[in-house]
Amino acid sequence: MDAAGPEFPDVTLAIIAGGQGRRLSGVPKGLLAVAGRTVLERLLSQAPRFGDVLLVANVPEPYAHFGLRTVADTVPGKGAPGGVHAALMAARTPWVVAVACDMPFVSPEALRVLLGARDEAVDAVCFEVAGRLEPLLAAYRTALAAGWGASLEEDPSLRQLLSRARARLLPEDALRMVDPKLRSLVNVNTPEDLARHGVTLPRG
Repeated sequence: MDAAGPEFPDVTLAIIAGGQGRRLSGVPKGLLAVAGRTVLERLLSQAPRFGDVLLVANVPEPYAHFGLRTVADTVPGKGAPGGVHAALMAARTPWVVAVACDMPFVSPEALRVLLGARDEAVDAVCFEVAGRLEPLLAAYRTALAAGWGASLEEDPSLRQLLSRARARLLPEDALRMVDPKLRSLVNVNTPEDLARHGVTLPRG
């Protein structure tokens, strides 16, 4: 960002693109576009804030032209928990912030609130909104990788994995202070979502 270096040098921005977009006819969701820019491009605009960037994609070809370091799930077939685990395994920094590739509106302020809540007493930080955890806009200590990998045989949810970690759950108000409409948590999964949020399908 400037001569002083990134704001979060100890954090990898891990974009989780493992999903196949079945409800959108198999379209790679990171290539959906908002105002002329793909969701992946919008997320990558945050990259200078971080010490490293990583893409988790089991089908990497649609994203090859971005030139990102890309890894597949280490334990296949485990959905989002497998994607986060792959990011933790591949990260070169002590922390990872995991963001889903179908979240077009993640703001720098939301990331700052999330990462500012880290300390030595916690291994994960995520928002809790309306009683639901938001594990794909969350920060994880990479030291969780080994234990979580062993747990994947049980097909746990990310919520279950978080319950086994020293997790700090940030209240909805903490996010609304910087993102009043909770736009950072919007994800695009269905044709209705496309219309609602002004998202367009890739050309071609």
